[in-house]
Amino acid sequence: MAYFAEIDDSNIVLRVLVLSDKDTQDENGTEVEEIGQEYFHNSLGGTWIQTSKSNAFRKNYAGSGFTYDETRDAFILPQPFDSWILNEDTCQWDAPTAYPDESKVYRWNEDTTSWDLISDGWEE
Repeated sequence: MAYFAEIDDSNIVLRVLVLSDKDTQDENGTEVEEIGQEYFHNSLGGTWIQTSKSNAFRKNYAGSGFTYDETRDAFILPQPFDSWILNEDTCQWDAPTAYPDESKVYRWNEDTTSWDLISDGWEE
């Protein structure tokens, strides 16, 4: 299956639709993004960019509300907090302070730009 994101004039993802692999292949059976883009454009209009559920390309699987960044050729989810910083390698947002302890549960506190402990984790 091939997945395509429709983007608006501001490169915001409106929706993601799936297309059969055979509808994206050329006469040699090779998947070609432009064929899928043309398929969706001809049937639904709009601008379509292929996305990957496995993140094999374009960094992240697109979702409604994500932005397609042409310069990075990546889908980027909305910034969760003003203080978070875009990681250029993953195109995901990183907190300015690392998550303290993987065995415990924390919630981000934007007012203090730190993690607040919610739970000491699962107890047996």
